[in-house]
Amino acid sequence: MTNIHPTAVLAEGAKVADDVVIGPFCYIGPKVRIGAGTRLGPHVTVQGRTSIGERNHFVAQCAIGGKPQDLKYAGEESALVIGDDNTVREFVTINIGTAAGSWVTSIGNRNLIMACAHVAHDCVLEDDIVVGNNVLLAGHVRIENRCIISGGAAVNHFVTIGTLAMVGGMARVVKDVPPFMVFEGSKVRGVNLVGLRRREVEPKSIKQVRDAYRRLFADDAPTVLAMQEMEAEGELSPETSRLLAFLRDMERGFQGRYRESLRRPNAS
Repeated sequence: MTNIHPTAVLAEGAKVADDVVIGPFCYIGPKVRIGAGTRLGPHVTVQGRTSIGERNHFVAQCAIGGKPQDLKYAGEESALVIGDDNTVREFVTINIGTAAGSWVTSIGNRNLIMACAHVAHDCVLEDDIVVGNNVLLAGHVRIENRCIISGGAAVNHFVTIGTLAMVGGMARVVKDVPPFMVFEGSKVRGVNLVGLRRREVEPKSIKQVRDAYRRLFADDAPTVLAMQEMEAEGELSPETSRLLAFLRDMERGFQGRYRESLRRPNAS
């Protein structure tokens, strides 16, 4: 394999596609699988039971597949699964899952994880997500498709960030963030109009989502009553229906975190 730098170390048992590029001073553990077209820059460590798909780029100094920062972790054979076409920038850390969670930390496709971000155990990142510099994702966080998490945001364990949501820089996220919304500071501040328009969502549907924001988050009327009124009116767009379903899940959750209502005993 001519694409492996002579200073890199591949442990016995590691399986790497023939065209994978591995830069200087990398370490690849014995249970690692790396798919075709993936590139590892200098000083990248990949360990644990980690499966990496095709055409990913780990720029430099990443720590991938490390043990969870969870005191209950007892060395179980949990895993990390990464899809295709992701870019992982300098000093990013991504941990494997735990037995108390889903056993797997999962990263989907076409995501950009910027420098110094941390993805903790049992997180699920779907597709086409941007995770900004220094973002901290605690354990069991789920980020749905096409979200943007701006630099320095800290996300509490078991939080879900809904599709096409945008989280502002330095935000403190302790409960679920509804889809299509802009979340800044510690609350929902508006509608992600730019994201909706880029997705070419129909103007009629965007107008309905904006009206839903006003009725659900900006008016003085109780949210539950507003939801009931909107559902009774009928003819909801797919985006508005998704928003209301998400809020229903939040109601069933713990302190506004739906995934926490699904937690297994002793999870953290």
